[in-house]
Formats: sequence, C-alpha cells, structure tokens
Amino acid sequence: MPLPNRVDPSGELIATPARGLLFGNRGGRIHRDDRTLGRRRWASRQWICCVLAFKNRHRAVWGNGYTELFFLDEPTALSAGHRPCFECRRADATAFAAAWARAQHLPAPPRAPAMDRVLQAERLVGRTKRRHPMALDDLPDGAMIADGDRACAVRGDVLLPWTPSGYATPEPRPPGARVDVLPPPSIVAALAAGYAPQWHPSATSDLTPPHIRRA
Repeated sequence: MPLPNRVDPSGELIATPARGLLFGNRGGRIHRDDRTLGRRRWASRQWICCVLAFKNRHRAVWGNGYTELFFLDEPTALSAGHRPCFECRRADATAFAAAWARAQHLPAPPRAPAMDRVLQAERLVGRTKRRHPMALDDLPDGAMIADGDRACAVRGDVLLPWTPSGYATPEPRPPGARVDVLPPPSIVAALAAGYAPQWHPSATSDLTPPHIRRA
C-alpha cells in the first residue's frame, strides 16, 4: 500500500500510486515510527515545495528525518499553501518572492520567514483548511477553487478538474460566479502578479471544452 504522502489541493494527505512532479515538506517530521499518521499535519509554518532530484541526494521516505510529501504539480502545492523552496528551487523562489512584493507593493522581495508567517495565517482556521470567497472572473491562471467535493484549476477560459493522476477534461469557466478559493490570498496575488507555476503535462493539452470544439 502506498503511504499517505501525496498532497491534494485542499492540503489533505492521501494515499495513491499516482506519481507527482514535485516534492516537499511541512517543516519537519509528522509521521510515526511505524510510518503512519497521527493528528499532526505540519511541524512548523515552513511549508515548502521542492524538486524531486537535487544534488544526487537520496532519502528513505518517511524514515528518521522529516516527512516527505509529493504533489501532482505546482498549482496543487500552491493550493495547499506551500511555497517554492529557496534551496533547491532558488530561481523559482526568487521569482515568487518578487511577484509577492509586486502584489503587496513592497519595496523589496520578502524573506521566506516573513512569507511563511502570512501563509500560516491565511491557509488555516485552527487545523482546518481556510477557504477564501472570491470572484471567479478575477482569478489568475494557477488558482484552484473548490467545486463541491472536487477541486478545479483555473487556466485561461477553462476550469481543469483535479485528479491524483492529472487534470480531467476541461470545462468552461462560468462568468460572474463567486467561488471558494483554496490557495492563500497572498499566493493568488503572486500568481496574478506574474508568478508562473509548473503545470502537470495534462494541463497543457487541448483546453477547449468538448461541447464547443470544432472539427
């Protein structure tokens, strides 16, 4: 059985044999010695998103160190409230901080601890995922919304339903809707300010909804 080490857009940890594009952690160890989970879902407010391979390092997943987590892609990680890692993804993290500064009208890009303090407050209500009501028309590419019991990513004029193995058939993006947004508002603002996340390949195929495609 796979470990419950895959993160969904709501930040929940699920078990699935599907593979993801990115790796990360929540500031330390949250698993037990028998590689199961208790109630803890983070060790600190340092929730990061990393590359799968870096400097030929190898880890025993859910061993003695921190709890390794995996993401379908970066919109998924951002939706859960993770930010790019400044060690293994320096260029992406720098671009993210610069977009954050533009969105917040800051004189300089913030450091990681400053962003982490904001994100911790925005992503949780106690131990529960915080949702943020917003206008769908205003959301940038890469934002995720809750749609009933599923999550959908915004990309151009469509919504992409999320699954553990990739995005399902695109659907039209309805105008004028109010939706529950999953990523913290500061991440949504950074996306709107130009941060470009790494998408799963299933998000880059034909994005025309089936009922309006032309032969």
